[in-house]
This record gives sequence, C-alpha cells and structure tokens, in this order.
Amino acid sequence: MPPIVNAQEITKAFGANPLFQNVSFTISDGDRIGLIGPNGSGKSTLLRILAGEVNPDGGEVSFRKRTRLACVEQDSRFEPGVTVRSVIESALDLCGVSGTERGARFAETLGRAGFEDLEAQATELSGGWQKRLAIVEALVQHPDILLLDEPTNHLDLPGITWLEDLLEQAAFASVIVSHDRYFLENVTTDMVELNRIYPDGSLRVHGSYTEFLEKKEEFLHAQSKRHEALENLVHGEIEWLRRGAKARTRKSKARISKAGDLMGELADLNMRTRSTTTQIDFLATDRKTKRLIELQDVTCTMGTPALGSRSLFDGLNFILTAGMRVGLVGPNGSGKTTLLRLLQGDLAPTDGEIRRADWLRIVYFDQTRTLDADVTLRRALAPDGDSVVYRDRVIHVAGWAARFLFTGEQLSQPVGRLSGGERARVLIAQLMLQPADILLLDEPTNDLDIPTLEILEESLIDFPGSLVLVTHDRYMLDRVSSIVLGLNGKGGADTFADYGQWEAWQAQRTKSGAATALGMFQTSSSSSSPAKKKLSYLEAREYASIEQRVEEAEQLVQAKREELEDPANAMDAPHLVSAQAALDVAQESLDALYARWAELEKKNG
Repeated sequence: MPPIVNAQEITKAFGANPLFQNVSFTISDGDRIGLIGPNGSGKSTLLRILAGEVNPDGGEVSFRKRTRLACVEQDSRFEPGVTVRSVIESALDLCGVSGTERGARFAETLGRAGFEDLEAQATELSGGWQKRLAIVEALVQHPDILLLDEPTNHLDLPGITWLEDLLEQAAFASVIVSHDRYFLENVTTDMVELNRIYPDGSLRVHGSYTEFLEKKEEFLHAQSKRHEALENLVHGEIEWLRRGAKARTRKSKARISKAGDLMGELADLNMRTRSTTTQIDFLATDRKTKRLIELQDVTCTMGTPALGSRSLFDGLNFILTAGMRVGLVGPNGSGKTTLLRLLQGDLAPTDGEIRRADWLRIVYFDQTRTLDADVTLRRALAPDGDSVVYRDRVIHVAGWAARFLFTGEQLSQPVGRLSGGERARVLIAQLMLQPADILLLDEPTNDLDIPTLEILEESLIDFPGSLVLVTHDRYMLDRVSSIVLGLNGKGGADTFADYGQWEAWQAQRTKSGAATALGMFQTSSSSSSPAKKKLSYLEAREYASIEQRVEEAEQLVQAKREELEDPANAMDAPHLVSAQAALDVAQESLDALYARWAELEKKNG
C-alpha cells in the first residue's frame, strides 16, 4: 500500500534564510514518527506543510485519497464561552458524524481522557486540561494521521502517561514534534531530525530515540572521517596548484576542475557541520546559611467556603537547605505553581508558617511569563543599554546574544518573530543576570530543543545554590533533582528519592486507596494525623547535637569535593575514582543526617 503522505524535496524559507531544503518525508500506516531538530530548524513549519496550512516554496506533497488529518497546535486556544461538550460536538460536526456513531465516539473519547465536568468552560481549564481537550478534539475526528506539536507542554506527568498509552494503542499514524526524551523513547517507531548537518537536510532512523542516537553517532563519525579525508585531499590539490599547474593540457584542466569541486564540497561540509552551543551558567551567591526556607505545618486552601474551597496541601513540613535540588511533581491542579509562589513570597499560606533566611535572594522562572512581542531582541536582552553586566564583566549585547545562538542581524528583529525555543532562550538569558541563592523554575524546558536542554541540565547540576524544579520532563527530573516532593492533589504530600519511586507510590495509592508515607520529610492532614510524639531521652540527646554533626558532615563533603577538584590530581585516574567514591559516601551521610534532623524536628513540634 502506498504511504499516506509522500513529501518529496520540499523547501521552505522565510526571508533570505531557508528553514530546510530538499527534505523528503513519508508517513505510512502505523508510523509514530518523532520529529526533532534545533530551534528554528522548521519543525512546526513542516507540520503545517503536512497539514496543508502552509505551502512549500519548492517540492511536492501528495496524500492518499480520502486521507483525514488532525493537527494539535503547540498552544491550545479556545473561544470564550465554549464548554468541553461544545468543543467535542463541534469537532464531530466538522467531520459529519451523526446518529449512534456520534454518541459512541463522544462517550469513548471523553471517557478515556478523564473529563468529569462536560459543562466546564474550556478557557477556565488549566493548561494541561486544555491540552487534553485539544487532543480529544482531534481524536474524535478519527484521523488517519495525527500531527502533534509539543504535546507534552503543559501536560502533567499523569497526562503524559495517558498520552503515551493512547498513542501506543492507536490505529492511526502520528507525527510528534517533542523534546521530551522519555516520551519519544516510549512512543516512537521512527525518529527524524531536521538539521542542516545532514546532506539531505534530515536523518531518519527506524526505531526508538535510543536507536536514533546510536545511528546518529555512527553517521557523524563517518562524516568526521570524510571531513578529515577531504581536508587532506584539498591540501594536496592546493599544493599542486601552488607549484604552477599547466592548464593547457586536457589532464591539467580536469585536475584543476576536480580541485575546485573538492574545495566546494569541503566548504559545503564545513558550513553544514559548523555548530555552536548555548552558554548557560547561572549566578550563585556566596551564602553559607544551611537552612534557607522552612515550612512548618503549612496549609494552602483555594477558593472560599461559600463558593467551595479545596485544600491543595495540608500540614506541609519541609526544609529547603543549601545545595538541595528538589523536583516538584503532582497532577495538574495539585498546587505546584502555588507552592513555588509561597516559597517566593508572592502568596501567604492559609495556615502555618514559612521562615526564610535573612536577605535571601530568590530568582523565579514563571512558565506563564511572556515577552513583549513588539520589543526588539536587543532591548529584551539588554533593556538598559547596549551592554549587560555578568559576573562583574561588561558584555556588549551582541556578545551576550551570541552566547544564546542569536546573530547580530537578529538584534533588530521584534521578539514576536522568534520561534518558541528562541523566546525561551531569551527568558533564560534574563534569568542568568540575577544572582540567586535559590532558583524556582516552573516548566523551564518548554520549547527548548534537545541540545539546549542538555546544556540547561548540566548548568542546573553545576549550580551551587538550591533549586526547586517543576517540569514534565522526566529525564531532566531524574538527572537534576536530588529529592522529589510529590503533591497528590488531595491535600497530601510526600518526598521520594526519585521520580520512579513517586510513580510506584502513585500506583500503590491507586490500588489500595491509601497513601504510603515515604521519603525524608512527612506531611499529613491534621484531620488524620496521629498526635505528635515527644522526643525520648535518647532522641533529645541526639537532637541537641545533630546541628553540630551536620556542620561537620558539610565540612567533610566540602573537603572531599576540593580533593576531587584539585588540579594536581587531574591525571591520577585511580585517585580520582577513589576520591569520587569518598565524596559519594560523605554526601550520603550528610543527606541521612538532614533526614534525621527533619524527623526529630517534626517530633519535637
């Protein structure tokens, strides 16, 4: 059977610069294609070409007869006043479904999506539920191909799991633009990368994201070998030309022509393989304080008793200490962003107390923060002049822009013309100029390409301050966070070693209907908590000395870290291995002391 879509040698440019050239692309029955590429490579534009919304500048796109396509845009938007029910009914009207089939599609699709209130206003849903509604709106049309642009943006982690299961069981084909590496690994049957480093403008691999990375490495290794061989050939031809080639003979003319071809090929290869990376490095202060923020029996309730209220978390006890990296997870509406705003000081708790260290510097990355579309890139990066001050150095705005892969020509462009990933890099550039004791990051990964994500991860791992990270990117959660704080959406919260432990806990709650307390700090509802225990004699003695023990353990960790980073040991591999092991042991001991400290604090009341 012929492919559903056959795109041959399509080209698209905006202005003088092409997004992609001569890219060929086919979609067949059962394909689940993950589409990746650097920001600005044209992924969303390619989706719009496949959807028929944008015409290519060159090439041809052909479709199998009676092919039905549905596209879910990156940002889900609904008209004011429409309800969940009316959105789905309009979609069914669009594809002419009526009678019993209409009712069956309606019930089946919405039932799988988990919507409970069909009369809820679409514009009043959270970002994650709006994304679910947009996906459901496409699904009820029974498409042959579903095109998804960053579908995991705004979805919470349960929502991502729902979408993974849906796509794996689907009869339709799909093309998915995403930067979520675990999602791509779990869902795709094929991977395509749009990138100018490839001679054909793209690389397609049949298999998972991991298999794609292996094939890409093989390709780049072969290209590197070709590059080296080509440089040697061109060097030899240049030497021959310098000795004075006699162009009158047919053989000499042919060799001169060949030398020109080789130089052109090398120039093309150099241009395609020239790569740069975003330079991300967050500023930290030199604060020595151990306890930065302490939450004692914090309760936060949304709404009013008259109109109906709901407890986001109840009796939350948590200590954010220096160097702690917290991954904050939970379903949409569980209070993740609210907790960040409580930590920031933008909101006050309904009950309980939040203590902050003196002169604490907190930098907050807000997922809803937007840039003025009419402001130029120059003003967005350097609002006060033609330079910025970073690490006590004055950097011209052109140099600062180059750190984030912007060209000098782009400085005059309005921000509104930048891609979603480019706008995200502008926000990170603004964030980097602010020294911080604590970074509060609410979905910082949205719209970033995978290479920039990897650099962001390394920067967060190297950041010496503390951070609290809300992200749907499970790969980043596992890499960056040293502890996971999970909100269950029903007032409870617990801490876990990693995201996998949180998932297991969620599954256990689903089966048993009862929460199991895990992790370093415990929280519980005041209505169901047992009475607080007083410290025993031995525990009181332990409590009296634990702060001193923590301080000594911190000094040991610092000493082991300095030993590991000592340049004198850089070439001594066995010593480095043993030093790393000693640092790991010291860090585990320190973490255990912090956990015990929090436990004794809880008992002591």
